[in-house]
Amino acid sequence: MNPFIENPIFLVVVGSLLALFTLLVSLRLISLVRKQQRVQHSIVDLINAELPQTQCGQCSYAGCLPYARAIAKGEAINKCAPGGTQTIRRLSWLLNEQQEPVDPAHGTPTPTTVAVIREEECIGCTKCIQACPVDAILGATKLMHTVIAAECTGCDLCVDPCPVDCIDMIEVQPSPRQWPSTQPSGVVPC
Repeated sequence: MNPFIENPIFLVVVGSLLALFTLLVSLRLISLVRKQQRVQHSIVDLINAELPQTQCGQCSYAGCLPYARAIAKGEAINKCAPGGTQTIRRLSWLLNEQQEPVDPAHGTPTPTTVAVIREEECIGCTKCIQACPVDAILGATKLMHTVIAAECTGCDLCVDPCPVDCIDMIEVQPSPRQWPSTQPSGVVPC
């Protein structure tokens, strides 16, 4: 008989070492799985970073992140009219795909705009606030509303719900890689 096997301290030490080894292997496997999940999400993050973040829905998705997820799964890269040719060019380079023009079924590229509310005409109905996907409109029921120009993506979704037609889309010059954060002339910052 082996004296080590019959020794209870030896059995406890060996059992503890096996448990520790199992724990370390399990933690390493969990780490690898999480790293793999991050890698899988990173392409979505890269695609999403190239989209203009208008959240306009013209691509038939609820916003830029859902469209980025769809592109990562093989959806066409030419459905973003607000991003236009520049966005398609960057996506085609990123994904090593053929660059195609914007799909006209999803709109046509237009100049970069921001919403401006003619405050003296605003009745405070809040329909524009409810329509804005990025919370760029400030106001309350039966009180005047205003657009936070630095937050407005120019998606145009606030214009149609307005019952008194007091919202204008004003053209601005975007920076080369960002959606505009500049204010059109005549807009007073909050």
